[in-house]
Amino acid sequence: MIMSFFDQFMIPQTLGVPLILIAVAIPPLLILNSSNRLVSNRMSTLQAWAIKTFTKQLMLPISITGHKWTSMLLALTLLLMSLNLLGLLPYTFTPTTQLSMNMALAIPMWLTTVLIGMRNQPTISLGHLLPEGTPTPLIPILIIIETVSLFIRPMALGVRLTANLTAGHLLIQLISTAAFVLMPSMTLTASMAFLVLLLLTGLEIAVAMIQAYVFVLLLSLYLQENV
Repeated sequence: MIMSFFDQFMIPQTLGVPLILIAVAIPPLLILNSSNRLVSNRMSTLQAWAIKTFTKQLMLPISITGHKWTSMLLALTLLLMSLNLLGLLPYTFTPTTQLSMNMALAIPMWLTTVLIGMRNQPTISLGHLLPEGTPTPLIPILIIIETVSLFIRPMALGVRLTANLTAGHLLIQLISTAAFVLMPSMTLTASMAFLVLLLLTGLEIAVAMIQAYVFVLLLSLYLQENV
């Protein structure tokens, strides 16, 4: 039987139920909840410190009116990071390799930042479409270019996340397949391929966390322009 390397990106089903629904529901269960104890444990303390540090770094450049987005951006970061990391486990599925899901996250969030800017400061938001000091003959062309770049932003968010995770998963499958096939005949080459596989897996873990942070960081930059 001939299998395609891209079969791993198909949504598996069990009894007619897409497993992507279960994959999306698992990460919120992994987040620790605050307890009523006077002294918290090490995991809760570490989680609180990480959340505080991340929130401070992310929301510091944004004005006070944009701080109400803190909980939403933090929840989105934890969701993406959990989905990306869980997808690296054996016999699992990564929902964030699906462009449809990433676009479903990117478009509403981007559109909300644009609508907030249009409501709170319409003059400044429309002024972003035309840089100050532009020569008169270039005004129509620059307005078209800036408008296109504005509408490309959600596409860039979704495609960046999908492409990075898809490329990493494909490389891992290619190298692991090569190591498995070469093991009986070329043991030394297979061992080197396995070593490269271990290094690539560590790199992919870093990419999974970095891409979740980059996704939310770009959203915060879009929000900063509109509040």
